[in-house]
Amino acid sequence: MEYEFLRDVTGGVKVRMSMGHEVVGHWFNEEVKDNLSLLDEVEQAVRTVKGSERSWQRTGHEYTLWLDGEEVMVRANQLEFSGDEMEDGMNYYDEESLSLCGVEDFLQVVAAYREFVQQR
Repeated sequence: MEYEFLRDVTGGVKVRMSMGHEVVGHWFNEEVKDNLSLLDEVEQAVRTVKGSERSWQRTGHEYTLWLDGEEVMVRANQLEFSGDEMEDGMNYYDEESLSLCGVEDFLQVVAAYREFVQQR
């Protein structure tokens, strides 16, 4: 999972993620912004569920973050729909609406993001 951090003209941090993980970048850009306490909450949740069969979820304005001891899923809230809404033979394109990655990989991005934000 590759990523890049940039600053926009206002000084805000923007995250770009590699193909297949774009929604993780969207989560940082839309839900985290400069809210490092949200990252603290996620890191605490990882410690809480690690080694158990529990999971943790945080629903934001645009995206929901779900994690268990091994995997992190970021899903656009608009992706919630019942299967009856789709026509037969149609597939929902969700490359930029849903992403899965390992917890350790996600925590590496969290740490790098925190470091980048604090470099002002």
